[in-house]
Amino acid sequence: MVRKTKGGWRMCQDYTDLNKACPKDSFPLPQIDQLVDATAGHELLSIMDAYSGYNQIFMNPVDSEHTTFITDKGLYCYNVMPFSLKNAGAKYQRLVN
Repeated sequence: MVRKTKGGWRMCQDYTDLNKACPKDSFPLPQIDQLVDATAGHELLSIMDAYSGYNQIFMNPVDSEHTTFITDKGLYCYNVMPFSLKNAGAKYQRLVN
C-alpha cells in the first residue's frame, strides 16, 4: 500500500518480472490528424472517459492468476487489467480503435 498525495491509500504491485517475460505489443497510437479528420461532418462527438479505461478490460481467466497478490485478508488476483502491465496501453488502444 502506498499513500496518495491527498491522503488516501493506493494498492501498488510490482510486475517487473512479469513484464520482462511478456513480449512487447507495439500497437501504434493513432495520429491526431486522422482522429480530427474522422470527426469532420458529424453533428455529435462523444468523449470517452479514458482515465479508468484499463479497469474496463477484462483479463483472460488463465492470465488472471499471474496478477495474484497476498494481503493479510487473503489471496487476490485482478479480474480486469491492472494499470502497470506492460501491454495494457497497447491493448486498450486496440480496443478503442
